[in-house]
Amino acid sequence: MQKLRTYILPIAIVLGLLLHDFCAAFNGVVPFLIFTILLLTFCAVDIRKLRFRPMFVWLILFQVVLSLGCYYLLVRLNVSEIIAEGVFVGVLCPVAASVAVVSTMLGADRNTVTSYTVIGNLVVSVVAPAYFSFVGVHQDMPFWASFLQILRRVGIVIGLPFFVALALQFLWPRANAALARFKGLSFYLWALALFLTLGQTIDFIFLHGEGNGHSILWLGLSALLFCVVQFGLGKWIGHKYGDTIAGGQLLGQKNSAMGIWMANHYLHPLASVFLAFYSVFQNLFNSWQIWRHDRRKTVEKV
Repeated sequence: MQKLRTYILPIAIVLGLLLHDFCAAFNGVVPFLIFTILLLTFCAVDIRKLRFRPMFVWLILFQVVLSLGCYYLLVRLNVSEIIAEGVFVGVLCPVAASVAVVSTMLGADRNTVTSYTVIGNLVVSVVAPAYFSFVGVHQDMPFWASFLQILRRVGIVIGLPFFVALALQFLWPRANAALARFKGLSFYLWALALFLTLGQTIDFIFLHGEGNGHSILWLGLSALLFCVVQFGLGKWIGHKYGDTIAGGQLLGQKNSAMGIWMANHYLHPLASVFLAFYSVFQNLFNSWQIWRHDRRKTVEKV
C-alpha cells in the first residue's frame, strides 16, 4: 500500500497525459468524488471530539487573507491575471483530506490534524463562494446572486459532507459506523480524482496552451515558491504551538484535486496549472520527509 502511495502521483500524471481526452469527458464526476472522500473522512472521525486549537487561527488567516492579498498585489503589479488567479486559488485551497496519513507517519498529533481538516474545509466552503463572486468568471454578476450560486455548488461539495456525517453520528450511528469502515476507499477515490483533474488540466493546456508558455512557466515557479513558503511558515507556526509537523502539513499539504476543480469552474482554467505543479512539489517534499523520518528511525534502532 505504501509503495502504491509513493507511485500514485507519477501514475496519475502519465495517465492524465496519455488519456487527457478521456478525462475531459468526465468533468462532472470530480465533485461527486470529492464529496464522497470528505464524507468517508468525516464519518471516520468522532466529531464530538473535535477541538479548536489557537494555531488554527493563524493557519486560517493565512489562507483567507493572504490568498486575496496576493491576488490584488499581483494585479496591482500588472502581473498576468492567470498567474494572479493561480496563486490565489493555490493559497486558498483547503487542506487535503488525506493529510492525517502523512502527518501521523511523521509524528504529528492526530486529533490536531483531524480537527483542522474539518474546520479548514468548512471555512473554505463559505469563504470561496464570496471570493469567487468578485475574482474569476462571475465578476459581472451581482454579488449576492453569484455568491449564492457558487455557495450552492461549493457548499454541497465541501460543507455538506460534514453535516451529513454529523447527522449520521447523532441520529443513525450504525450507518455512520458502516461508512467509516470504508474510509480506506477514500485513498483510491482521491487517486481517481487526481487523475481526472490533472488530465483535464493537461487537456486544457493542449487546447489553449499555445501562446501561454510564459504564463505556464511562471505558474510553475510560483507553485514551487509557495510550496516552500507554506510548508516553511506552517512549520514555524506549528513550532510555536508545540507541533511543528502538524503546522507544516496543515498549511502546506493542499487538496490539489479540489483546487484544480475550483479553478476550472470559477477562474481561468489555465490557473489550475499552479495546483498541478504544486501537487508535484508537495508530493516530492512529503516523500522526502517520509524517507528522512524512516532513515532517522532506522539509525536510532541501530
